[in-house]
Order: sequence, then C-alpha cells, then structure tokens
Amino acid sequence: MTATLPELSTRTLRTAPASPVRRQPVTRAVRRAPLGTRQPVPLTSVPPTRTPGPVADRRGPVKGDQRVHVATPRLELSTKPAALVLRAARLSGPLFRDDAAERTGLSISTVNRQVSALLKAGLIRERADLAPSGAIGRPRLPFEVNISEFLTLGIHIGYKVTAITTHDLLHRVVGAIQIPTPHADSPEEALTAIGVSARRFAERWTGRRVLWVGVALGGRVADGGVVDHPRLGWEGAQVGRTIAEAVGLPVSVASHVEAMAAAELVLNPDDQQSSFLYFYAREMLGIAFSVGGTVHTPTAGPPVIGHFPTGSTTLLDPNRTGRLEPAVSDTGVVEAARALGLSVVDVEDVHALARNGDVTARRLLEERAEVLGRTVGLIADIFNPDHIILGGQAFTDYAAGLPTVARAVRETSIVSKRDVRVSHSGATVQQQAAGAVSLDAIYSDPLQAITLTA
Repeated sequence: MTATLPELSTRTLRTAPASPVRRQPVTRAVRRAPLGTRQPVPLTSVPPTRTPGPVADRRGPVKGDQRVHVATPRLELSTKPAALVLRAARLSGPLFRDDAAERTGLSISTVNRQVSALLKAGLIRERADLAPSGAIGRPRLPFEVNISEFLTLGIHIGYKVTAITTHDLLHRVVGAIQIPTPHADSPEEALTAIGVSARRFAERWTGRRVLWVGVALGGRVADGGVVDHPRLGWEGAQVGRTIAEAVGLPVSVASHVEAMAAAELVLNPDDQQSSFLYFYAREMLGIAFSVGGTVHTPTAGPPVIGHFPTGSTTLLDPNRTGRLEPAVSDTGVVEAARALGLSVVDVEDVHALARNGDVTARRLLEERAEVLGRTVGLIADIFNPDHIILGGQAFTDYAAGLPTVARAVRETSIVSKRDVRVSHSGATVQQQAAGAVSLDAIYSDPLQAITLTA
C-alpha cells in the first residue's frame, strides 16, 4: 500500500492483489427492489457509544415497513475469532485449519467452529481441488475468502467529485465510476441523488449480493452518520439515513482521512503493533493517527489543519491568507498559477506544465512540496509516530516534488530520520477509503454483519 519516500526508510509495505476495474453492462431490466437476497431486519436501539461490532442506529422507515441501519465503523483490526479467521483467509488463503490456528493464535477447536460458521454464512469457501492426495475429512480441505458471491458498495463524497465503487471481500475494486458531487438546495437532495446513482451502479452486478454500503467524506461525522461539512455547506446532514433509504442496505459513514488510514490497516495488518500518522492532501487536507491496530476517531471529530499557518511563501497564496488549505489545496495552486500568468484550468494542467519544463509551474509545485513537508514535520513532532504515510494526489500526482517533501520534513522535525512513506493508492486513494468503510462491519464482526442483510 505504501512506498518509501526518497532518502528515508527503505521498507515497503504489503500491497493488495491486483484486480482489474471493470464496468459490467446491464444485461436485463432490474426491478427497483432493495439489494440483496432478503431485507435487513430491524435492530433494537442502542446508545450512541462505540461498542464491539457494528453499531446500528434506527433512524426511520424506508419503502414498505423496513428500517434503515446506520453503523458506526470501528476502523480497527478486530480480535473477534471469526474476524481473525476471515482475515487469515484474506491474507494467506487458501489455507488449512491448522495453519489458521497458528496464524491467529486460536485453538484448533475454536478455528473449526469459526470456519464452520463462516462456511454456513457463505463468506468463505472450501477448495476440495487443493486437498492433499489421500486426505480424509473436511479439516484437510483448505478454505479461502468467497469472492464470487458478495460485494460491498463504496461512496467517497468529495468537494467536486464523488467516486462510487464496488469491492469484493478482499478489498479489491471490482468496478468504479465518478460523478460530479451534486450541489442542491439541501444536503438531503444531494445525498439522494448520490444514493440513486450508487444503487443503479450496484444493480449492474445482478449475480452478486451486495452486503453493505460505506460512505467516506470530509467534515465531522457523528454517530448515526450525521455530518457537518463546512466546505459543502452541510450542517447536521443525515448522510447515513439518506443513503440507506436510497440504496436499501446497511450503511457505515466515516471521515475520509480516517477511512484512508483504515485502508492502510486493511492491507498491512502486520504493522498493527506500531503507530503511524496519515497525512492527506488534495483539495482538502487532514490527518489521522493509528496505534495498536486502531485508527483514533475523536468524539469531537477529526483534527482540523486547514487553518495552520503556512510560513513564508513566495508564489503560493496570492491572496495572502497565510493559511494552509487556501495555499496548498488543488484550488489554491490553480489560483496561484493563474496569478503568475499561467493558462491553466485545473491542477493537472499545472503538473503537465511542470513536467514539460515550465520553470514557473515547477517552482510553484516545489513551494507546495516545501510547505507540505514543513507541516508534516511539525505535526509528526506532536504525535511522534513510528511511521508517516503520505496520501492524496498532492503527493502522488507529482512525484518530482517528493524529494523536496523529504528534505522539508527532515529539516523541520526534531527527529532527523523519520520513517516517511508514500501511499501507492495514487488516484484510487478515495476508492480504497470508501472500500475500507464498506467492509468495516464485515471485517470487524462478520457473523453479526451478515445477519443484517440476511
């Protein structure tokens, strides 16, 4: 998932298996009935606090007399036995039950019970074709994650673009589309439009059962999927409820930077004993902190860094705001480029000019890298993480600026040799974040999660 930043650590983390992105055509007319083989069943109400497993919030009726389910994602590496066995199958399958016991630290009897339950739920499948010659009994049949029957649906709501994806149970992207983020008279109208698009996209996979929806977006996410998003002008937006009503499935909602950090845990669980700071930069900037296999999710919402001072700038921030996000966001870079006389429409045009040798564009992006590196170094000194992971197109779409980021981190931080890595997600970082949220309930407590769509 991540690669080492130049001149720092040489360690590279595990990456997900490659999976081609495909857009399946609709082969027959699809009735607008809720996805899945049967409807979700209502849960009893629960207090708005984090408890093990997905936390459901009854919010109101959908079509018919069904109830919607909005879950508070855990964003952690679960220690529940079923979750441990499923994770072992995801990372190392096909594998035998005794191998699963060794990898998870569970007793063989516990593994046998969990494998039986996961087989019954359909989340894993046995591979009789891989059984050793002469083997007798089901314990000698290896098992793996069932990727042929189930999908989850991810939605990343950005300031300008919303990404909608489907994921298999290995967290691989199966299909993806992008739509402009609707700017309607109310958050509910915009969210309903997004939900309808997501539902139509998911209905293309007529032979697969969609289990869950994950929504990742900026702003503060409260329990029940209620969101305050200043950039979109949303206050108290019922994101979870509206999407659940539109799609007809359980929904989890999370802050997008925390979701990106969770995606790192999904793909690199061997690092669960260490801590890392995730720093995201594109149109918005944000950070998340993970320690002990859990992404920290503050009750008051994710840390806000867009107002941080930039320090001195020469080309950036022509309006002299002195604040980080207006200066180094994609929009800020485009405004600075235009103020310098460059004919650009978006940040990709600035990147193209720099790659083609335009000195002004190159100096502008170098200054952006310098400011970002200084900020990363200062924040790292506060958290003092084992690793720093840089995500977002501000880092990945202009690799020529990474040495400048590395130098600025090194010169700013009190720790001279911080382990800084760059996410390999690149342009798919938003998709991976939404996928991590959509799979959170299944990865946290698979047997409970499957009952919500049973």
